[in-house]
Amino acid sequence: MAKNKKNSVSTILLRVAAIILLLVGIALIFNKQIGDQLIHHNQQSTLSGINRTTIEENKKKKGMYDFSTVKSLGIAQAARSQVKKTSGAIGALAIPDVNMYLPIMLGMSDDAMSTGGGTMRADQVMGKGNYPLAGHYMTAKGILFSPLEDVKKGELVYLTNLNKVYVYRIYMKKIVDPTAVWLVDNTKKNIVTLITCADGGKNRWAIRGNLIKTEKANNNNLKVFKLK
Repeated sequence: MAKNKKNSVSTILLRVAAIILLLVGIALIFNKQIGDQLIHHNQQSTLSGINRTTIEENKKKKGMYDFSTVKSLGIAQAARSQVKKTSGAIGALAIPDVNMYLPIMLGMSDDAMSTGGGTMRADQVMGKGNYPLAGHYMTAKGILFSPLEDVKKGELVYLTNLNKVYVYRIYMKKIVDPTAVWLVDNTKKNIVTLITCADGGKNRWAIRGNLIKTEKANNNNLKVFKLK
């Protein structure tokens, strides 16, 4: 009887081990797809939760602006950002021509960069001077800043803080060296700068647009951001 019980326990343990190995194998095989889904959920849930009150509260927080600490994005970080929820949305970005709709996050923390486009200077103000945003390039189309690869000159970029809507027309799109920090510097002209990885991370896509219109935010012009 004792031997039979021992055999039964061994069998159960082997089955449990086999199931665990199977789940680990599935996770490894679908690691990228799972990560992409988590990131997509991050950006969509944050976008739909934006309101004027939370934006004002988040703007008072301290963002992280140390470019050297920004890590590559994987499933672990995407999962952590969903649990921790420490990043703060301060607006929204839309480029309808490439189906790009994202929250604008304060700073470049791992959580912020796992969710949307991060502000790159502590003193930047939407609609004034240079408003630079950085985001991760993902191979899955439509996630984070990956659609920037497909934008064209002349297309429109929309930003909002829910008080105003700022419309920019793209006039520059080029690949630059990672050391092109001048892209972050403030300017006298009112422009938006969008930066993401190119050539597998060796270089950067740099997109710039001139401010062509500023409107008071209302239910009609906010539809472009697909907030709900």
